[in-house]
Amino acid sequence: MLLHIDILSLVPDLLESPFNHSIIKRAKDKKLVEINIINIRDYADGKHHQADDTQFGGGAGMVMMAEPIAKCIDHLKTLRTYDDIILMAPDGVLFNQHTANSFSLKKNLLILCGHYKGVDERIRETYITKEISIGDYVITGGELAAAIITDAIVRLIPGVIGDEQSALEDSFQDGLLSPPVYTRPANWRGLEVPKILLSGHDAEIENWRHEQALERTHLRRPDMIKD
Repeated sequence: MLLHIDILSLVPDLLESPFNHSIIKRAKDKKLVEINIINIRDYADGKHHQADDTQFGGGAGMVMMAEPIAKCIDHLKTLRTYDDIILMAPDGVLFNQHTANSFSLKKNLLILCGHYKGVDERIRETYITKEISIGDYVITGGELAAAIITDAIVRLIPGVIGDEQSALEDSFQDGLLSPPVYTRPANWRGLEVPKILLSGHDAEIENWRHEQALERTHLRRPDMIKD
């Protein structure tokens, strides 16, 4: 199944590099995902294609205007039906693996990148179905946040990663952090790989990994451990 993602941005060039390398590029080449980056200013009126203005009531910072965004979304909605229209915003719901799994099963997603002080609230009320944050901090705009969630979503699509089991064993998939991992050489600067990993006993290795995952999660993210 092809996943189609449209990303609306005031600075689309920021997204060119993240989507043209590594796993996302391979997914695009395999026709498993289609990502379109759309410049909101193309839908703005006037000589300078203004898409932002000062906020009513005064205060520092500009606000993304409603009309250019609305025109853009209205046009795109004539081309396809979206499962979700997502706003990247610092006051949105915190993004996690469960949400990534859910989005990876969709067919059409639209992501609006916030900028400046944010978007006119009427856009949020009229169009947005999900508001997503990548953490309790503020970055210049939603573009890099959109790239992060797109990467998290795309790598879960069947066929994107050669070894699909790898994605299922990532941190957070089973509510735990991943266990420690090792590769050659078995002895590096006097530090040995745990002998169990060299034993060839698959069941015992899996038990060890599970125990290590539990211990690591307990030490580093005790909030993830359910009573």
